[in-house]
Amino acid sequence: MHPTDFTLRGAIDALSEGIISSVELTSAHLDAIAKLNPRLNAYISVTGEQALAQARASDARRAEGTAGPLDGVPLAIKDLFCTAGTRTTAGSRILGNFTPPYESTVSANLLRDGAVFLGKANLDEFAMGSSNTTSAFGPVENPWSRRNDPETRLVPGGSSGGSAAAVAARLALGATATDTGGSIRQPAAFCGIAGIKPTYGRCSRFGIVAFASSLDQAGPVARTVEDCAILLRSMAGFDPKDSTSADVPVPDFGAACARGVKGLRIGVPKEYRLDGTPPEIAALWEQGLAWLRAQGAETVEISLPHTQYALPTYYIVAPAEASSNLARYDGVRFGLRVTEPGSDLKDLYERTRAEGFGAEVRRRILIGTYVLSAGYYDAYYLKAQKIRALIKRDFDEAFRTVDAIVTPATPSAAFGMDEKQDDPVKMYLNDVFTVTANLAGLPGLAVPAGLDGQGLPLGLQVIGRAFDEETVFAVGAAIEHAADFTALPALRAGI
Repeated sequence: MHPTDFTLRGAIDALSEGIISSVELTSAHLDAIAKLNPRLNAYISVTGEQALAQARASDARRAEGTAGPLDGVPLAIKDLFCTAGTRTTAGSRILGNFTPPYESTVSANLLRDGAVFLGKANLDEFAMGSSNTTSAFGPVENPWSRRNDPETRLVPGGSSGGSAAAVAARLALGATATDTGGSIRQPAAFCGIAGIKPTYGRCSRFGIVAFASSLDQAGPVARTVEDCAILLRSMAGFDPKDSTSADVPVPDFGAACARGVKGLRIGVPKEYRLDGTPPEIAALWEQGLAWLRAQGAETVEISLPHTQYALPTYYIVAPAEASSNLARYDGVRFGLRVTEPGSDLKDLYERTRAEGFGAEVRRRILIGTYVLSAGYYDAYYLKAQKIRALIKRDFDEAFRTVDAIVTPATPSAAFGMDEKQDDPVKMYLNDVFTVTANLAGLPGLAVPAGLDGQGLPLGLQVIGRAFDEETVFAVGAAIEHAADFTALPALRAGI
């Protein structure tokens, strides 16, 4: 067995039993990155020397009997998390040379528990995208390929495409990611791995470069549901530095994976049966529900009547918050500065932002500024917030009678890098099944469950009550067990 083929749970066990050292495990992953990253572009920065130093320290702790729960496990960190002394770019030219003097709370929690950081994973610029093609450092390639069209390079999904591609290609055992409208679950589904967006407030946002503050939430991607559960337990926790952080206990999510689903009521929202949904996805959804019924769950049709308004609501709220958050990038305090002798302050702002931001970021800033402007605030932003409240109310009503909701994760398998790029609306439709969980602040888990006709992975999504990730993990693990998803991408380490 090649060292990169471990699951995260398997690696922890192997490290504990002395089967492999953290230095050996880390070195194997660094070798794999050196081999495949030039093609996949999953990492923006690779911190090999730092990773090996952390691995040596981990081996020493293990020898002393003081190892933490993640000691020696090599991870990728999405380049949206500030890492002290390591460049953090958010996938943008405007932050291309920014080295934070502080650590994000999530990454600090992982370091506290002994994790090894291999490097910073690529992403859509400022996490704005569904394809990981908007990064200023180039697109990320999905390690999977179509069976009958292997030459077409596929997107890994976004914005956490670098994190998902790295895990799927065996360039990390797990990775941090963020989800604003589906940016954990969609790339996880496209890359054939698991990924969870926890409840809003479960993980601190301190030190994460902001996109849309009322929607952003950190979470993990990994190869299995249990691996995600292990990572989330370390990532989560109350943080007084984040005013939206929830002071709630962090349970043993890993233990919840073995609960089973007997006696659970699983909601099936009729509004998610969209016209034009590929038959393969509809069939996989029905199969997933059948798997749960076979394990003792009951499936119940429910209604989430305001679902049809979720995408337009999201694409008003998110750009509005983005336009406010990104106003800080002005060329004065930090990051890129573009000016010429004799130019005034207004010219400095315009030149810096025009050169520093990519097309998709500029588009969302313009949309957000428009919907917040005088005369349009009430018509767009205020109305969107009212509809958001109705979407949350729909879920509240549904969870009076069901324990979890199961839906498709995405409306298609991974698409080609040259497909959909000329139509932003088609790109935005990739989030149709995922944005509702962000608008309502609920946990959502993507689980690989099957393949399409071209041999590409398809995922199912489990949505749960706020702060009830344990039930989400239990249902996800049940689907994972039944699906027995063992397919592997063509591009991966260890072959």
